[in-house]
Amino acid sequence: MRPPNQLYIGGRWVEPSGTERIAIADPATGTPAATVAVATDAEVAAAVMAARAAFSDFRSASVEDRAALLDRLTAAYDERADDLAGAVAAEIGLGRPFALDYQVETGRIHIEETAKALRARRFDHRVGQAAVRDRPLGVAGLITPWNWPLTQIVLKVAPAIAAGCAVVLKPSEFGPDQAQLFAEIVHEAGAPPGLVNLVTGGATVGSALVAHDGVDVISFTGSTATGIAVSKLAADTLKPVALELGGKSAAIVLDDADLGRAVADTVDLCFSNNGQSCDAPTRLLVPAEREAEALAVAAARCAELAVGDPAQGPVDIGPVINERQFDRVQRLIREGIDEGATLVAGGPGRPDGLDGGYFVRPTVFGDVTNDMAIAREEVFGPVLAVLAHHGEGHAIEVANDSDYGLAGYVVSADADRARRVAERLDVGQVHINFPDFEPSAPFGGHRRSGHGREAGVWGIDEFLHTTALLGYHKKG
Repeated sequence: MRPPNQLYIGGRWVEPSGTERIAIADPATGTPAATVAVATDAEVAAAVMAARAAFSDFRSASVEDRAALLDRLTAAYDERADDLAGAVAAEIGLGRPFALDYQVETGRIHIEETAKALRARRFDHRVGQAAVRDRPLGVAGLITPWNWPLTQIVLKVAPAIAAGCAVVLKPSEFGPDQAQLFAEIVHEAGAPPGLVNLVTGGATVGSALVAHDGVDVISFTGSTATGIAVSKLAADTLKPVALELGGKSAAIVLDDADLGRAVADTVDLCFSNNGQSCDAPTRLLVPAEREAEALAVAAARCAELAVGDPAQGPVDIGPVINERQFDRVQRLIREGIDEGATLVAGGPGRPDGLDGGYFVRPTVFGDVTNDMAIAREEVFGPVLAVLAHHGEGHAIEVANDSDYGLAGYVVSADADRARRVAERLDVGQVHINFPDFEPSAPFGGHRRSGHGREAGVWGIDEFLHTTALLGYHKKG
């Protein structure tokens, strides 16, 4: 077990040379919980150099060798599942069962699915007399968020390895322990030294990584504002950038749906992970003539939800990640009230009996119009906006009237009707009648939700470029 606050560079744990530390708080209490080392520019450069050295050999590894490494990574990940769940639960403010069954398990599934996609993908093609090769881009700089930390680390590291790249990972400063545990797992899986490197810190470390001319591709998940800054910085070296950013996803409930079930399921999904999922259905569009009924169902469901510290016992909703996020959620709740939306459940302030920590009252607004801040801005907390629609066409128009384009949801008793509506939503992923998790389907968005795709073969493609060898198959 490595000491805390170390960096993983070139296959070794390295003591940071700088003294700067970022203090992070326990989200359930608001009290100091840990510090995170801030890597210096020199340490970022050392990590990039180590990755470049590893890439020179690993780029020639066979598909089966790369897939075998992913298999070993899955096995090592399974061995440390309990440790990972403990770290994620503590750092994000989740119950341990949710951390294990969803956060950790989703990461494991994605490593397995990436190995399957790798074994099935062709990297060599023939076009007439030309040979076409899909080749690794080189060193990948990976910047991941705190809300689904392991899932996002895996969705970047695993496909980069599958493509034949080496990586430098900069996780969120609010999730350092699970990221360091993941680096240990990489080491235990027998990854070549330097293939995966870990540097920690905040925005300055991320900027140094993006700007480094030894990095060939950037994959970033986080806020839209930071994604724009990453794109601008990467433009100086013309490196490709994949961005998975925010969302304001609409769930359309059609007039033939089981309204009570659809509304309750939407509330649960919106508030899952403490309301901190970029693809959560945070706008619920219901038939205008049944809006009052929908609001009653939503309010009743909120009354059933327990909010509290997951470390103290089973709860449905824990805290949001930090004081800054708590203040943002509170501001948007107050804006919803000021703009004239009807507060159906929750509201400003902490839930009764919770005087500390970053707890938010599960909140539902009715009488929302699509020009209100709570309908347009990503809240990233347990807040649901309910809007009325006047039929399929109007629902589609409202759903698409967004700066974002990450996900959408359609609920109908008629599967063909649901498919027809889903086809018209301008988003990267549509969920029809709350389907099962499909780990190999591409995930990503457009507009202010970013560009590029993660998961399955699409995730691998983000780390490849194509070379055509003309005349390769010419005889003589």
